[in-house]
Amino acid sequence: MYRERLSRLGGAVVWEQTSAGPHTVLPDGCMDLLWTPGRLFVAGPDTRAYLPDTPRGSRVAGVRLAPGTAPALLGVAAHELRDRRIDLADLRGARQAREQTERIDAAADPAAALEALALGLAAAAPRPPDPRLALVVRRLESGGTVAGAAEAAGLGARTLHRRSLDAFGYGPKTLARVLRLQRALALIRAGTPYASAALAAGCADQAHLAREMRDLAGTTLSAYGASANSETPQPSGSSTTA
Repeated sequence: MYRERLSRLGGAVVWEQTSAGPHTVLPDGCMDLLWTPGRLFVAGPDTRAYLPDTPRGSRVAGVRLAPGTAPALLGVAAHELRDRRIDLADLRGARQAREQTERIDAAADPAAALEALALGLAAAAPRPPDPRLALVVRRLESGGTVAGAAEAAGLGARTLHRRSLDAFGYGPKTLARVLRLQRALALIRAGTPYASAALAAGCADQAHLAREMRDLAGTTLSAYGASANSETPQPSGSSTTA
């Protein structure tokens, strides 16, 4: 029902699925360019769990863009899309979006056609994503502190916060929380006990991780662990956001 592959666009993942019904989407720091028949739209960066209303059996494809990369392609600051799903027509113009949607609708491989669209947007972008913010992401993904990431990128705290709003949709502390939660969830899906996953991901203890689950994912560790063990594998972040 779900499959993904690395994209030719650096840092991105191309995915497609036939929806099995409601599946809660958790924050992951990414933004997605999405297609369903007759519609192209963008999933902005989430700060909380999101439950899409995708009907069972719907075909969905997406390009999951690494944290900080989507604004350069779309020409819009990430904080303007935070916790929102926006039609591409509202960002690129109705006529252009309609033509692109029709082209992907008619494609034998809509996921590949959507990837081609993303590559075209990247090629036409006036400037690439800020490499200093990519360094910030790498530091935070590996468990580094916000202060350490700022120092490594040569950015002051205020400058980093301002640029993070544009690139990620929220400040670096929120991004660090989201990435830490995703590290913990990956460990839990692999069978690591909750307490060990919490410490390995960078939480103070299991109670800290439990609070982050409630705040960011809107669920409990036990509920997530049960669903991870019983469901067909699905992406844990923003991919299934139709």
